Amino acid sequence: MIFQKTLTISQLKLFDYTLAQLTQRTHILESKEYIQHGMTSVFDHCLNVAIIGLKLACLLKVAVDEKSLITGALLHDYFLYDWHKKENSPSWHGFKHPAIALANARRDFPINTIETDIIINHMFPLTFFHFPRTKEGWLISIADKFCSVAEVFRLQKYRARRQWHRTSK
Repeated sequence: MIFQKTLTISQLKLFDYTLAQLTQRTHILESKEYIQHGMTSVFDHCLNVAIIGLKLACLLKVAVDEKSLITGALLHDYFLYDWHKKENSPSWHGFKHPAIALANARRDFPINTIETDIIINHMFPLTFFHFPRTKEGWLISIADKFCSVAEVFRLQKYRARRQWHRTSK
């Protein structure tokens, strides 16, 4: 496997803490109701992206702000609608959803510049003029593409830990 099998205990605790903060202060659990890729919900996709982003930073030995990387990854698709239903979503979802996710994140949670960079620029290169400007932004943009492919083709070994999938409303 190209990624380390597990995160460190401190990374897992930080992940749990960050997810708990977001579930208490945002509407992130609504994203369980919307499909992102294949049969993967937006919520599960964001969990997967955060985990793979952290593992990628470890693999590449890149020093990152782990809290910001996790927060940005968990909120990168915080658009809160079913983009498959055209009547409920904006046209050109792929281009527009980063700005919608950023507006929702700013409305519900205090986010910093790294988290902003992750959310608004994660669709690069599709959004050619919105490219990541931070290490964390680049890592999450790459992790997002990796997870999207893994989810579409149902590559189960790249899924996030089961306990996070059971987070209740």
